[in-house]
Amino acid sequence: MIGPFEIGVGFVLMLVLMLMGLHVATVMAGVAMIGAVGYLGTPAVFAFGNQLWGATEDYVLLSIPLYILLGEILVRGGATDRMYASLADWLNPLPGGLLHTNVGASALFSAVSGSSVATAATISTIALPAFRHRGYDQRLVLGSIAAGASLGNLIPPGIAFLVYGAMTNTSAGRLYAAGLLPGAIMTVLFMLTIAVIALARPKLAGVREPDAPTAEKLGRLVHLLAPLFVFVVVMGSIYTGWATVSESAALGVVCSLAVAAAYRKLTIGMLHESFLATARLTAMSLLILAAAFYLNFVLGLLGVTQSLAAVVKSIEASPEVLLWGLALFYLLLGIFFETLPMLVGTVPIIFPFVTAAGIDPVHFGVFMVLMCEISLLSPPVGMTLYVIQGVRREGSIDEVFQGTWPFLLSMVAMTAILIHVPATALWLPQLFFGK
Repeated sequence: MIGPFEIGVGFVLMLVLMLMGLHVATVMAGVAMIGAVGYLGTPAVFAFGNQLWGATEDYVLLSIPLYILLGEILVRGGATDRMYASLADWLNPLPGGLLHTNVGASALFSAVSGSSVATAATISTIALPAFRHRGYDQRLVLGSIAAGASLGNLIPPGIAFLVYGAMTNTSAGRLYAAGLLPGAIMTVLFMLTIAVIALARPKLAGVREPDAPTAEKLGRLVHLLAPLFVFVVVMGSIYTGWATVSESAALGVVCSLAVAAAYRKLTIGMLHESFLATARLTAMSLLILAAAFYLNFVLGLLGVTQSLAAVVKSIEASPEVLLWGLALFYLLLGIFFETLPMLVGTVPIIFPFVTAAGIDPVHFGVFMVLMCEISLLSPPVGMTLYVIQGVRREGSIDEVFQGTWPFLLSMVAMTAILIHVPATALWLPQLFFGK
């Protein structure tokens, strides 16, 4: 067994190597190899092959490429732009007008895509042209898109939940149920932020568009049926027990194909582009996950879990104090790291602390994903901010940074709710699956 000092040195080494720009999978596998060679000998090194196979043969991980493919087909199938237009009809009358549509459309797209980066790219492509020449403050427009995109992993079927569940042996179904209520609360908080800004400084919210005739608005509601249908099939099949997480993802892909066919966008070329994008994202994600599994294996042999559990017992901190300490840690870490590196790079070290303190793994999973989403919104490294600027192709990235600050405060408020009211994450899993 190694002590807290050696654990700290290894953790700092890993963070430094990531900050130097080395690939996340390379860093985690390299640090694990150093620990294996230095403390365990060649048998632990040779076990890398078995761990690589074990990490990637998990049936639940089949959900990752399927959910990515589902989102890619819906984007290229023409469902998202129609969904955005339909939501705009009903959210435009609120204080802040079309800004609410950015959040609402992101929430709805998140419910079928499971990716914050995909949500940012999709909603930016649709929304930015809609705001030209309408008098909205550009920073607020960009901030609302970035905030909405941060719902991508928090609202099921978030891929981050699958990664966390695989690393900690936590039920993906429970994690998905746990993310629903916090995701809804986060959406409402973002919309309240927009409304408060619009009421306090009306000039920032542009000129309110005239309402479309009720008949037209009702007619366009049909375009909300496609994403809602996919969401109900995917989540409903999980919560009713009719399908596993992987099977429900496959059902979602079949439904997305039907949606693309209904919009007459189902072509060989469209499928080819969707498959290529899915292959690229899946390969990157699973390589990182395989390295994280090997790191977990080495840490387990080195007795890291027992060592950190002893530290937690000696501190005698309450779960709330521990979570606030971790929240501060992740807020600082999110300034420098992207979501996936932060998740897989810290969970092997942090999770023993959490379990030793008596915090429910499902509750911590939602907390962890929320921290990752804050990192996506945190300048100067937040990935979604650069995705939005890349789609925008004009102005300065500083405008995107400035627009995110009000929404970061909303996410801090959500963090407080989650820490002090664990039922926001635990009520639905207990309702659907029991205690």
